[in-house]
Amino acid sequence: DITETAGNSTWTTYYRWLTNVKEMYNSAVEQKDPNYQAIAMTLNAMIYSNLTDCFGDIPMEEATKGDEGIFRPKFTTQQKVYEKIIADLDSANNLYVTTRPMVFGTDMLYANNVSNWKRFTNSLQMRLLLRLSKRTEAGTLAKLKKLIDNPVKYPVFTSNDQAAILKLSGVTPFVSPWGRAIDFTTFRAAGLFFTDNLNDFNDPRRARWLTQARNKLNNANIGYKGIPSGYAGSDNQFDYVPSNKNIALVTAPMSVVLMSYAEVELIRAEVEFRNNNTAAAKAAYERGVKASIEQWGAVMPADYFTNVKAAYNNTLERIMLQKYYALYFTDFQQWFEYRRTGFPVMPVADGMLNNKIMPVRYRYPPAVQSTNTENYNEAVQDMGGDNINIKVWWEK
Repeated sequence: DITETAGNSTWTTYYRWLTNVKEMYNSAVEQKDPNYQAIAMTLNAMIYSNLTDCFGDIPMEEATKGDEGIFRPKFTTQQKVYEKIIADLDSANNLYVTTRPMVFGTDMLYANNVSNWKRFTNSLQMRLLLRLSKRTEAGTLAKLKKLIDNPVKYPVFTSNDQAAILKLSGVTPFVSPWGRAIDFTTFRAAGLFFTDNLNDFNDPRRARWLTQARNKLNNANIGYKGIPSGYAGSDNQFDYVPSNKNIALVTAPMSVVLMSYAEVELIRAEVEFRNNNTAAAKAAYERGVKASIEQWGAVMPADYFTNVKAAYNNTLERIMLQKYYALYFTDFQQWFEYRRTGFPVMPVADGMLNNKIMPVRYRYPPAVQSTNTENYNEAVQDMGGDNINIKVWWEK
């Protein structure tokens, strides 16, 4: 169940960032610096994609124009949002001049490595083209295959050290976004589905992500074991103390994942699977899983893929199960990909609300409803409603 105000901070924070990105873009144009212009276009596309995937139709063409006197922006359809940001990413790829240095300070993500920024731009375009896989009229899978097959023109991530992962040392300003790390674990528990699959894989990421469960007396470890999501009744029904999330995940030094190399390989695996290229799909799948394990500082077991539960079995479900784990801690991407594919198949339980249906969007914030009412009403009419079960354009 998602409350009416659950999306407020997402909406407010992303639009605040978009104002900063707009300033970066305008300054880059003024300074005639194509690299900063391309970076701004990349960040703009990333933020707008998350916004539209969370809400559906959103203000874009008239957004961030308060300085021009536009305080009640019209909404842009999700289809047009995607058309714009994908075109922008393609244009940004052509703008980069990798031999030109970045001179306005040192960027926090890549320390002024223009080649890695270009890889981020194209890797993000891979994500967004795949997101539209249900909209066959858009022809995005063919565009994605063309991008994959042309690494000279469209370089993407090929290793973990190229991925868009922000490293936070703990020294200001590189501090954890969690003001109180304890809030990440208090009254929390790992889900049984999440822990059971990791146990089936004998996965070394467990120790990075989870604490071990304890017996009822809380005096001995019993391995990694969660509790069912959405269970009915009280937690007294469980005769053990479940695994919890590892507080180290939100304690600096820590990583903030914008987009991983593992995601790129698992995108490639799905594209090759859809094109019946079994060997290529298997190779990309295995590279993606290995990249994810090593991204989290664990060692890839030599026998990982000899396990029938972890081995590639030429199904989309298997690719998406591993992608579910590879996307851990990457903003909303697990949710978006589940909505796109229906995988992994999640268990349901009697305590679940919303008729046991996974919500597919946030509701628009109440402030938008009250201060931009006319445009809000028009958007809601176009989308067919403003509730958590209204599918966005690319899901239909």
